[in-house]
Amino acid sequence: MHAQRQVVDYSLQRRALLRDVYSGRTGTAEVCDASPYLLNAARFHGEATQRRCPICRRDNVRNVHYIFGDELKTSAGQARSLRELSLIASGYREFEVYAVEVCRGCGWNHLVFRFLLGKAHATGDPQASSRPNQLEEV
Repeated sequence: MHAQRQVVDYSLQRRALLRDVYSGRTGTAEVCDASPYLLNAARFHGEATQRRCPICRRDNVRNVHYIFGDELKTSAGQARSLRELSLIASGYREFEVYAVEVCRGCGWNHLVFRFLLGKAHATGDPQASSRPNQLEEV
């Protein structure tokens, strides 16, 4: 996998939202609102995880990776597997990846992280990430 750059982790936002759900300040209907398109993307392109859904606690969540970038043209906005991300990264200078965790059972969904991939190297970029490959972590 090509080096991920400018990784933004949304785990603090996720924890705050879950705290609001568990305390009753936010209803489950507000957070379990995955669209049919997102649920299908989780089914066909999602990567299985070992993490239980934080809402229904029945199913494991799946990670769906969406790609965006000017160079991608008509491919922008599509869900892709990890294997496909690696191939795409070798063919394009730079594009952004958004990883969303989805529970196909109850509809829970939340943005987990986003990052840049591609052949371009972030030289002198103070935000360039030297963290381990987060695709396998999430």
